[in-house]
Order: sequence, then C-alpha cells, then structure tokens
Amino acid sequence: MRYLGIGELARTVRVRASALRYWEERGLLPGARREAGRRVWPASTVRRVALIRMAQRAGFTLAEIARLLNADTSPGASRQWRELAARKLPELDEHITQTQALRQAVADCMACGCMNFDQCVLLTNDPGEALHA
Repeated sequence: MRYLGIGELARTVRVRASALRYWEERGLLPGARREAGRRVWPASTVRRVALIRMAQRAGFTLAEIARLLNADTSPGASRQWRELAARKLPELDEHITQTQALRQAVADCMACGCMNFDQCVLLTNDPGEALHA
C-alpha cells in the first residue's frame, strides 16, 4: 500500500496541510500513521478528502460531514443519515436556485455588452432584485 506524507497529500488534493491536520483532529480523516516522525496517510485518503471538499461546497458543516463519513451501517445510523440528508436537500435546492439566478444575471450582463457591473442597465440598486427579475 502506498502512503502519502502530509505535504504530498496537501499538494495532491490542493488543501493546506493545516486543514488536513484539523480534519484529522475533528475525525474527518483517519489518524495518520507515523513514519520517521512524519504523518502519512494511505493514498486512498485522496478520495476521502475529495468527498470532504465536495460536501463543504454543498454547504455541509464539518460536524455533518463527520457524521456522514463515520456513520456505521446499523439500522439506527442509516435512519440518522437519511434524516440528515432529508434536512439538507432543501438547502441544496435553494443554493442551486441562487446559483442559477446568479448565472442568469452574468449571462444577461454579457449579452448587454457593457461588461461593467457598476454601469450595467440590467442591474438595479438592489442586487437581490436584479437576480430575481
């Protein structure tokens, strides 16, 4: 099995080494093995970090991510995971709606041709109003 030092893992996943240490402390990453005094993780940790980053971008808190990643397979844990996911879905839907509105505003500004948000006639004084127009 191949192991990655903290610096190599950080470069591979484009995350600061301090974040990896913090995530390990919080239980999101498995405890690192020590080789010659340095932290090393199995190469499979790259996938786990990708999942953590994706969940963060989706708006999950570190505590929620830890629960999802460390859930056992008992029926009770499965129910808890489903409840957490059910609570999160409306938040994700709202995030998608807001992102689509922002995308449309940017596309409208590009179509306008002015390419200056401060002077664009499509934007109003209330950015929220422009995004929902």
